[in-house]
Amino acid sequence: MTNRGHLIVFEGVEGAGKSTHLQRAAAALRARGRAVVETAEPGGTPLGKRLRALLMDANNAAPTPWTELFLYLADRAEHVATFLQPALARGELVLCDRFSPSTLAYQGYGRGLDLHVVRQLDEVARQGLQPDLVILLDCPVELGLERAGRNDRFHRESLAFHERVRAGFLALASEAPNQFVVIDTRAPADRVHAQILAAVDRCLALD
Repeated sequence: MTNRGHLIVFEGVEGAGKSTHLQRAAAALRARGRAVVETAEPGGTPLGKRLRALLMDANNAAPTPWTELFLYLADRAEHVATFLQPALARGELVLCDRFSPSTLAYQGYGRGLDLHVVRQLDEVARQGLQPDLVILLDCPVELGLERAGRNDRFHRESLAFHERVRAGFLALASEAPNQFVVIDTRAPADRVHAQILAAVDRCLALD
């Protein structure tokens, strides 16, 4: 194994368990002696926190789909340049709650924006940075929304919107089976956790 850093991204629909399982995986990996950092999009930088407030607060007027996309990409550009690239250069294992697949799934598939254009703009924002592994935590959207129990802007979207997002995630996973691992979070939490650690171990063993 080399000392280069690794970027592992947790993705999924609302309420799929990303944050919970990311934190649990981080704790387990630290217990093994790994240098692990946790982050999220949007909101992984000081600027990102301000952008997140604009994007997620249901009391704010909803931006147009293209405006929404550019706000997410602004967050990503700042996150990549000021947090992700420095952490990876230090050889750290970075666990990130959402990254480019969310943009493609939500703004591309969910909002219906031109997927080719979204991909091109995202590539500029992430400066060519690619996750070493994407852990797609999957569950039916109705179950996820019930689990999440929040009331931000995205939780107020129609069921059809969330179904398009889920379909988008699964389409992305089918396009890149060597990068994505799809895990059904209807399984018991301990089984999901074990599958996540096994996927991370396989990824790190490739170096």
